[in-house]
Amino acid sequence: MDINGIKTTSTSEGDWLTLTGDNYTVEYPATWEPDQSGVMGASFILFAPLESDEDQFRENVNLLIQDLTGMEIDLDLFTAVSEDQIKTMVDNSTLIESVRIKSDSGDYQKIIYSGEQGTFHLKYEQYYWMINEHAYILTFTAEQDKFDAYKETGEHILNSFSFKK
Repeated sequence: MDINGIKTTSTSEGDWLTLTGDNYTVEYPATWEPDQSGVMGASFILFAPLESDEDQFRENVNLLIQDLTGMEIDLDLFTAVSEDQIKTMVDNSTLIESVRIKSDSGDYQKIIYSGEQGTFHLKYEQYYWMINEHAYILTFTAEQDKFDAYKETGEHILNSFSFKK
């Protein structure tokens, strides 16, 4: 079903919606809340519902797009710079995994790391693409102790992301 540009599909995990941007689509659970207001420079943020009144952090997936026109930055250089930034900008950071993935839609870098943001102990899974001199950074963020519980849904969202042809 298609309502106001958001398509609904049902899977074994429940109902999923498809968010469509200028040159991409991404699926997310119907229970998650999309924000396309551009807050924090994100093209979108998909927020998980709070688990309780005591829950202080909403797990989320967001997309940042950086215009790197004329900077001659490829995926290797972007990855190296990003890994350095993680070490210097994320408190108590630990790089867990960094691997190049080859896919039909193009190569991308998958990075998993953990660190602290204020009072939160977070774990991140990011995918980086370089397309037409733009870096696309898709990030799933969860509290470290809840990461495994959200991992299947978070990775479903990440892996559903695709560029329009």
